[in-house]
Formats: sequence, C-alpha cells, structure tokens
Amino acid sequence: MPNPISRRSLTLPNGLNVVLVSAPRLKRCAAALRVAAGSHDVSARWPGLAHFLEHLFFLGTERFAADEKLMAFVQRHGGQVNASTRARTTDFFFELPRALFPDGLERLCEMLAHPRMTIPDQLREREVLHAEFIAWSRDDASRDGLKRLQPLSALHPLRGFHAGNRFSLPVPRQAFQHALQDFYRRFYQAGQMTLSLAGPLPLDELEGLAAHSGAFFAKGSRVEQQRPPALLTDAPKPVGVPDQRRMHLTFACEGLPPGQEQAAAFLCTWMNDAQGGGLVAELRDRGLIDSLKAEVMYEFAGQAVIDIEIALAAKTPVASSHVSAMVFSWLAFFKSQYSPLFDEYARLEQRRLAVSGALSLARYFSAEPDMAGLATGAVDALLNQLTPLTLLQAEARSPRYDTSSVDWRLPEPNPFLKQATPATAPTSHLPALTFSEALPANGEAALYLRWTLVAAPPMLARMLEASLKPLMAQASQAGVSLAFSSYGRFWQLKVSGLSEPLPSVVEQALILIVQPGAQTLARYGAPAHEPAVIPIRQLLKTLGDHYLNNLVTQQTDDLPRVWAEALWTGLATGFTPSARNALNHATRLIPGLPEGSPRTTPRATSTRWEIEASESSEVALLMFYPTPSDSLHDEATWRLFAQLMQAPFYQRLRVELQLGYAVFSGFRQIAGQGGLLFGVQSPSASAEQLVAHIETFIEGLPTLINAADLPSQVQTLQDQLETADMEHPQAADLLWQAHLAGHGNDYSAGLQHSLAHLQRAELLEAAHRLAHPDSARLCLSNRSSPFPPVPAVG
Repeated sequence: MPNPISRRSLTLPNGLNVVLVSAPRLKRCAAALRVAAGSHDVSARWPGLAHFLEHLFFLGTERFAADEKLMAFVQRHGGQVNASTRARTTDFFFELPRALFPDGLERLCEMLAHPRMTIPDQLREREVLHAEFIAWSRDDASRDGLKRLQPLSALHPLRGFHAGNRFSLPVPRQAFQHALQDFYRRFYQAGQMTLSLAGPLPLDELEGLAAHSGAFFAKGSRVEQQRPPALLTDAPKPVGVPDQRRMHLTFACEGLPPGQEQAAAFLCTWMNDAQGGGLVAELRDRGLIDSLKAEVMYEFAGQAVIDIEIALAAKTPVASSHVSAMVFSWLAFFKSQYSPLFDEYARLEQRRLAVSGALSLARYFSAEPDMAGLATGAVDALLNQLTPLTLLQAEARSPRYDTSSVDWRLPEPNPFLKQATPATAPTSHLPALTFSEALPANGEAALYLRWTLVAAPPMLARMLEASLKPLMAQASQAGVSLAFSSYGRFWQLKVSGLSEPLPSVVEQALILIVQPGAQTLARYGAPAHEPAVIPIRQLLKTLGDHYLNNLVTQQTDDLPRVWAEALWTGLATGFTPSARNALNHATRLIPGLPEGSPRTTPRATSTRWEIEASESSEVALLMFYPTPSDSLHDEATWRLFAQLMQAPFYQRLRVELQLGYAVFSGFRQIAGQGGLLFGVQSPSASAEQLVAHIETFIEGLPTLINAADLPSQVQTLQDQLETADMEHPQAADLLWQAHLAGHGNDYSAGLQHSLAHLQRAELLEAAHRLAHPDSARLCLSNRSSPFPPVPAVG
C-alpha cells in the first residue's frame, strides 16, 4: 500500500478556509479553490453571470498577462488546469510539478483577487460563451437533462437557463456591470472560499504557500446563500413517454438532514454495483437492461435530485414499469439490510484516497467533506423519500411486474482489497512480454497488452468491453485502473495502479475476454445506446481508426477464431520480483500468438481527408501531422513544435478569431506514431475556413521559433518528460508508446539527448517542411473535403 496521507485544516486571518494534504508518494502538487457561490446565486435578471465571471478570471491580470497567466503557464509546463461553475459552487483547480507549484498557486490566487474585467475583454469572452451555449443547446444529452427537470416547480432555479449567451449578458449596460461587480465583491472574498493544497511537500511547507498566496483575498466572512424554494408543487405530474431504448427514474427529495451528500454517495455506490444478487446484475440476468447508472444531479440545503439512467435491453421489448418495479423492490430490500455495508464502504473510501493523485485529493478536500462519516439517520431519510411519489414523472399504467421471486443479496466484500496470495512457484515469463526497469517498483505498476487482429470486429470489441465493466468497477475500488480499447486492427488491454492486486485483476480480465459468460455472449450485436457526444469528441474517439485506415471491418461472432489468429505484444513496468512472478502466473492466460516485435504503422505520405458524419450543425475538424519518421530526433522536434504552438494557437483561434470554445493543439501518439494534433469545433466557420486558419498558423511557426528562448523552452520540455517526476500512469503510457515505436530501455535518455541537441537552423528547416502544402497529414471532420480527392494510403 502507498504511504497514508496526512492532513491539516486551518483558517487564515482573512477568513480563508484551508485544507492541506501531504502524501509523500505523489510526484506533483495540486490546488483546488472552491467558492461557495454558483449559477443559482445570480439574480434571475442575468442568467449566466456566474459562468461568465469564471471565464473572465482566466483572461489574466496586470501582473500575470499573456503567456504568464495561469492557463498558459500551466499548459506550458505540462500541467492540468480547469474550472467549473455549478448550481451553488464554483471550482478552480490546477496541477503542476512540485518545483513550479508556488508560481502556479500565486497565479491562481492573483487572478481571482485582482481580475482584469475591461469591457473589450468582456465583449470578446461573451462571444466564447455564446458559442458554448449554441453547442450546449444542440447537445441531445443537455436538452434531455433540462427536459427531465421541467416537472419541478417553476420557481426553482433548476428549471432555469444558466449557461449565458450574448443576449442574457448585456455587457455595455450599467445595471449589468453593477450586478457583475456586486456578485464578485459579495462572494469572491476569503470567507466564502476553501483552498485545498495537496502534494508530496510537508504540511508546514504547504501551509506557508497557502498563507502567502491566500492572503491576496479580501477579508470576509461566510455569506449565507439564499435557500431555494420547494422542488415540487401539488400540480399533477406528467406521465412519462415510454422510450424504447432509455429510461430515467428521477427523484426530488426535500428536507434531508446534514450528511445528505455522504448518504447519497453511499446509496449510488451500491446501486451501481454490478455484483451478483444486486440491482444491476439481476436486471441484466433477466434480460431487462443493458446498463444502469445512479448519480446525484443536484444537492443543496437539504434538497437532492437523484437520477437513475437505465439503458433498456435492445433485443427484448421491455415495459419500463417492469424495471421500475425491480428498482423499488431493491430499494425496499436495501433499506432493511444496508448496515453491514458501512465497514466495506469505509474501506473503499480509504483505498480511494490512498491511491488518488494530487488533483483528485485537492478537489475532494476543497468540497469540505463531512469527516464525521456516514450517519444511519441521513441514509434512512434519503431512502424514505425514494418512492413513486417523489418521481418527477408519474409512471405510465401498465401490468404489474412480480418481484416476489427475486433473491436480493448484499454484495460480497471486494476481493481485490484483500492481500494478494503470492504465486506458489516461480513462473517463467513469456518472451513477447517485455519487463521495463525504467520505472521504480515503489508500489505502483502497469501492464499493457496489444493484439494485432486479421481484421477488426467492432461488435465483438463492444461486447468484450461491456463484459469487463463490472470488473473495471471492482478493480477501480481497489486502486487498479482497467481499460479495454480497440483502434484500427488492434485490441488493447491496459491495467495500472497498485501492484499488489494488479496480477489478480489481470487474471480475471483475461478469463473474461477469452471465455465470456452466457449473458455477455447474448449481448453480441446489441446496438450501443451511448448518448451522442459533441462532434469534436466523436472525432477524437475515432481518430485512431481513421489514421490506421481501418474503416472496412468484418463482423463475426467467432471469438475463439479471432483469438487464435491474433498476435500479441506487451510491456510491464514497476513490478517487484514477487509481483512479477504473480504477473507471470496470470499472463499464462494471454490468448493468441506471441509477436516477435511490435508491428510498425505505415506512415502517411500525403494529405488525406476522412469524414466522421454527425447531425450537428457545427463544424468540427482535427488535423494530425505525423512525424516524418520514428526517430527520436523527429519526435523531439515535433514535441518542441507542440510546446511552442500550444498557447499561441489557443490565443489566435479561440481568443482573437473567436472561432469556437473547443480549440486545442498538442503532441499525440497513435499506435506508437507521434504527431501534431490541432482541433477546432466552430458554430460559424466552414471546414475550408478552419483548414485555412490552421495552415496559416502553422506557416507562422518559423516566427515562433526565431522569437523563442530555445534553451528555456527545451529545458521546460525536458522537465515535463522526466519520468522520475511524472505520476506513474503518465510515465508508463510514455514507455508503452515508445515500445510500440520500437524503442528500447534507453528511450527516455535518448529523447532527452535529442532534445538537448536541437539546433535552431534544423528546427526552421523542419518547420518549413511542415508548412508545405504537400506535407503528410490526416484531416478528420464531420464535413466533406474542400480538397481534390486523394487516394488513401494503404
């Protein structure tokens, strides 16, 4: 087990609540600042004001502007940064290497304490919000979520619109400016905030950082947020329209006692549990559903809205009332039997915190969790309100469904939380599995397995991924991440996390993908009922398939034959000798034939346009420029280009040209092959215009190179790629992609050497080649090509 965390809470003289978390196992530091104010705290005259203010903070300050503002600084140093405005809270958070953390924290607190909110800045940023609003209003899942809340009282802010657009945010009006400043002064003061810091630093050092940067905020005390009106009225509820694919049971609960957040999390954990005898397993076994997910949509001041989303079985017509009857039967059982689960839930929470990264820890403790733990009274109060009377829609009349024969059971303790039993005898490892010594065996490990198939069978891949979901959930509870993915003609299994339970998870995963159960096999060919995603996310999801020229696929249900013809390769890292022996024992179950070495991907040699159709009216585009070769010199060059272009690309296309809110660039690898990736989704520009903007930007790369402090930029990039300072999952991913590209154990040292020897003249020459119209690239869009047709590269 990793070292336990230590924690300290305090209040600064200005009223700022501070939570400090020290975990020596961490490689990075993170900060999360929660403001107790959100979209429902805004006057109904100015919907979207809270979200608008969140955006304005990221425009920088007089002290930290342009490339020195928080977002640019964090991205330049390979960190993470984001913010979120919710109903009653607004969160700001980032993660950085420990040496740069003080600079990041200073920028975060500075931007909230001294924001730049000029009228021109506001007008520009309002257009970005308007683009977000357009995308939101066209998103099926967003519209469906708002529609489900319409039975609520018209007086409750959950019924309202809070995204913000150019019509709800009248920037030039004096009344709006007064409201904006008043909201800022009222809520963005120390007494209304909680700052959480997490990292490997000692608590005293974290406290010093919090005291320094936290002092930037104006002194204040907690402001009581206005309590909301009742969720429901006495008006008749609408009858839900049956959906052949998906149903929702949405409950509105009132008057819940303190501890409602912990009670709701406890309930959703066990409702979503897929072990035998539970709700999910029983509904699946009876052929009623494909999936079920319970989650909290809203909670504040004793109110909660809990939604159970259910994908109905595709092959068998199912009356929604049958499923509803099963849900209420399980709730009645759970209410009378849940007490023994308290101890198991405590173990799950302890393990989750013990393996969480710095950013997850900081965000968890910024939410001011009730450390008193679960209370039986809070759980009972919540369960008492989960009845047909609190459903937002009345159930349609239909035949009753007999649940008397159901043998509900509480889930068994998670077997992966127990100490693993070591393999009894040494087991020789398979030659196609490479053990890397690049990462230390310090309690975390990773295993990657990839199979090359004769042809990609997507229905089988979906079936196997679905079959692994219960195991994924159990493994995650034990601190192990399990993922099965398919791209091109490849299937990949990735298992990473705590090294002790990892071999057991691997063994169970291999059993499930080789010999799926009868219920899994019965789901072969069932259509995926996943909610539609925005176009740019759909493009990212299918980028690997398009780049690898694998849109022509076969459909087969002959899984044994697929495995018999598959070739596999693998990489393991971070294992102690005893854990390695346990892994060798598990990997004896790997199906397929060992592959001598990973197969290299044919390189693109020209421009290729691929279409991933969507019904959205917005245009989305990805442009991927692969490195000229797999050499470390080319990889170093392309990584430096990505470093130089990331912030300017965002500034140019999102801030200056205001093409849309989804704008990004960076270095990406597909099956070991690296490249520059540019992405834009726009409600106004055509595909041809987006291509022109990206091409124009790339033509300016030589200017960026000439203006850059190259030694400083190279050093920043070298620091980011130092595996000793990376969190284990990121370092393992880097080594896996290097393995697929054919690099050996000296990869990290070789890449650092190549970076250190980059010359400006060589970079300029490579930049000119990159900008040439005939340079190799893949353009993936939801629109047709503006280019003349080009034959696809085989």
